[in-house]
Amino acid sequence: MVDLRGHGGSKNHLNWQNFPRYTFEDISAEVVEVMDHLEIEKSHFVGISLGTIVIREIAEKQPERVSKMIMGGAILKLNFRSQILMRLGVIFKSVVPYILLYKLFAWIIMPRKKHKESRSLFVREARKLYQKEFIRWFRMAAEINPLLNAHRTTTTDHDTLYVMGDEDHMFLPAIQKVLGQLNSPHLQLAVIPECGHVVNVEKPEQFNKISLNFLG
Repeated sequence: MVDLRGHGGSKNHLNWQNFPRYTFEDISAEVVEVMDHLEIEKSHFVGISLGTIVIREIAEKQPERVSKMIMGGAILKLNFRSQILMRLGVIFKSVVPYILLYKLFAWIIMPRKKHKESRSLFVREARKLYQKEFIRWFRMAAEINPLLNAHRTTTTDHDTLYVMGDEDHMFLPAIQKVLGQLNSPHLQLAVIPECGHVVNVEKPEQFNKISLNFLG
């Protein structure tokens, strides 16, 4: 498991002046740097939500480092509601406490009572970020549409499993549509019943079983 830039132990080892803006290309390159440090030539990758975009970037930029990919709660498109949400966040990110924005985002993405644990996890991890760090990541996510457009129209030769909850109302429809259009033998979709966006938290046993069978 890797602490991405500004998260966990990584935030104590950064010179912030060297990173005025964040990009997914930069973040993915840093994951590969960790692999180089550990002398890992090639690996399976498992990512959740925003992490799936980082993994896809690694597969695009350095495909020889990737074996198989597991994308949990994957993001391939921001629907109208999520785009409005991001725009509001850009407007208010400097005047509203970031934790309130994060709570709102978590509730909109995971609105049901059974999603409470996932919402709490999102908020708990967000509290570990500094306000400026949150804004850096949020700005990057708000400018994500061109990257997602490229991911929707192309595919890689890597075997990829998308694991989605059937209650992931913001992101599952786009995954189903895109996989149907691409019709690639390398792409698989597993939908977990009675499950929201953060599939590995809400249904960990099913997620692990599906993932291990795929890697088998």
